Amino acid sequence: MEAVQEKKLYGILAEFRHPGELVKAANAVRSAGYQKFDTYSPFPIHGMDKAMGLKRSKVGIIVLICGILGGVGALTMMIWMLGIDYPLNISGKPHINLPAFVPITFELTVLLASFGALFGMLGLNGLPKHHNPLFNSERFSKHATDDGFFLCIESNDSLFSTDKVTQLFKDTGALHVEEVFE
Repeated sequence: MEAVQEKKLYGILAEFRHPGELVKAANAVRSAGYQKFDTYSPFPIHGMDKAMGLKRSKVGIIVLICGILGGVGALTMMIWMLGIDYPLNISGKPHINLPAFVPITFELTVLLASFGALFGMLGLNGLPKHHNPLFNSERFSKHATDDGFFLCIESNDSLFSTDKVTQLFKDTGALHVEEVFE
């Protein structure tokens, strides 16, 4: 006999008519105390970060640290190699010639900062994510990138209750509410 696997609830997804309703719903969800929720729209919505209570991104700090490490590393490497480890007398110029080190220092600063931006963003976003359970919803798959405005509260939120979340979405004017399974 084949064992029947029970589907695990990922969250409850609600669709809204326009961006204003989505912002109001995000405010209501945050005010109700939910923390594990996200909004989806085909374009950025002004004020959504504030409505969701999002903090500033840490990517900027990561980029700054990586850029400083790149610049300091490049200077340290060139001063060590050309001034201490293997000094060469080239046309009577000084061994540690800082103006000549500017291009390489700049390039390594930019290179490490861009690596920091890429890998910092991937790490903070939890990417790569090969499958998002929201794509199991036919409505979400068809409208999320075209004309749909969605909000999903995940089932692993400490306040999550199917009945309470469904009622909250209905109270905020959701056009459609559905459960999404993994």
